[in-house]
Amino acid sequence: MITTLHIKNIGIIEEISIDLNKGLNVLTGETGAGKTLMIDALLILSGERFSKEMIRKGETNSFVEANIYLPNHPQSIDGNIIVSREINNNGRNLCKINGRMVTVNELKEFMESIIEIHGQNDNHTLLDNQYHLEYLDGFIGEKLTGQKEYSAYYEAYCKIEKQLKENYGDEKERERKLDLLRYQYEEIDEANLKVNEDEDLEAQRKIMLNSEKIAENLKETDMALSENAIDSISIAIRALEKIESLDKQYEETSSNLKNIYYELQEISRDIASKREETEFDDEERNQIEERLDTIHNLKRKYGNTIPEILEYKEEIEKEIEHIENLETYTKSLKEEKKQIEENMQKLANQMHSIRTKKAIELSEKINHELQDLEMKNAQINVKVEKQDTFLKNGIDTVTFYIKTNLGEDEKQLSKIASGGEISRTMLGIKTVLADTDKVPILIFDEIDTGISGKAANSVAQKLHHIASKHQILCISHLPNIAAIADENYFIGKTVTNERTNTHIKKLNEAETLQEIARISSGEVNEITLKYAQELRNKKVS
Repeated sequence: MITTLHIKNIGIIEEISIDLNKGLNVLTGETGAGKTLMIDALLILSGERFSKEMIRKGETNSFVEANIYLPNHPQSIDGNIIVSREINNNGRNLCKINGRMVTVNELKEFMESIIEIHGQNDNHTLLDNQYHLEYLDGFIGEKLTGQKEYSAYYEAYCKIEKQLKENYGDEKERERKLDLLRYQYEEIDEANLKVNEDEDLEAQRKIMLNSEKIAENLKETDMALSENAIDSISIAIRALEKIESLDKQYEETSSNLKNIYYELQEISRDIASKREETEFDDEERNQIEERLDTIHNLKRKYGNTIPEILEYKEEIEKEIEHIENLETYTKSLKEEKKQIEENMQKLANQMHSIRTKKAIELSEKINHELQDLEMKNAQINVKVEKQDTFLKNGIDTVTFYIKTNLGEDEKQLSKIASGGEISRTMLGIKTVLADTDKVPILIFDEIDTGISGKAANSVAQKLHHIASKHQILCISHLPNIAAIADENYFIGKTVTNERTNTHIKKLNEAETLQEIARISSGEVNEITLKYAQELRNKKVS
């Protein structure tokens, strides 16, 4: 349920906050005080379109925020979800769910399962044919046997359909695909790639490109060692050998110098060997360049690295084997699909039979409610139509049709023109579906258009019934509805500094009686207050 609603800069609303409660919340008030703007604010919060003209004059943006208590919702935090939408006069939208920015479409999709607004030209699930099957199935409940089994078969059916479509089309297309895969496989296989081969070749290529510079510096190093350093150390060793018998320290120094001498000889031989390795002929250079070109070409086609290319080779090898054995595989799939279709058809026919029977029962129950709502000539017809293809929930489409007047043809529920008819029809349907309808918050506007007396009492009782399972916000002008409310709110307006502002107040019991008296006759006196008390006493506890 909505626990707090905050609205800022919409029409004549400067800024208001309202704490709402569970059950039936009825909003009454002065004409032009901003009751309809409350509905507009909730529509904005539900992701509906917004006109910049609705931004309060002189302001740059409008803002709506609601705290919604839904303890079992996956996105709730400690049971609460905070939803907000800010709209600027430059057209920029800022939508958030629990502080996370979302698009307007994401906001709309999220709110569709939480709030339904029933009024003139408002869109909601009961007017959307795609939800009608869901409403009928909710009404049927556990008596709709076979649904889970059908869903499991349908999932397997869709998987097989996808696999069959991926079987490369006709024979010519399969042959073309096979030729391409074989060519790719042979091209990679003939290259005889080795992991890290490209890195080794690049290192050799780098040496080749710098071979002259390398050879020159190795030569200089070799000469410095062999002609200078080694000869000088040899002379130093012979000099120390002449005195090493005189003191042990000379013997140790001579030994260390000999180790250095032998190590330098080894380094000199290694450098000489490296000088020989820097000598490349043109054929060797060309071989490395050609091999690198081959690897680069394969990388461009089949992967960024040699391991990726080899992995792709394994994949196309499996795909070649799959296509070559496709006929057997396809035959097996088709046999499996045929068996699944037989099982699905049996379950779908069973569900169709149940739905057809229960659709009549649902129509009768709704029509009974419409009679109570003084729509005596209205007739709802819940139609179940069998389709030629398998659908997610069977082979049925369900559409709610209505005939509002004698002599007229029935038409889809979404074609109802009158806002009052829409609201009362929705109320009748919601009364029947109250126990199974999963949308927790319902908003009713213009539900009392053109009714009074018995019909008004009936509307009030049905609202109270639905409110036992849902939170309801109802804008009304009828004392019968105000009297049946769990909470009453008064919407008024004041003028300050030549600016009109909307204000809202939660009414206590005494104030509620005064408001019921006011809307019943236009004035508050002893007689109207007594009438208000009588209406209030009839409230269903």
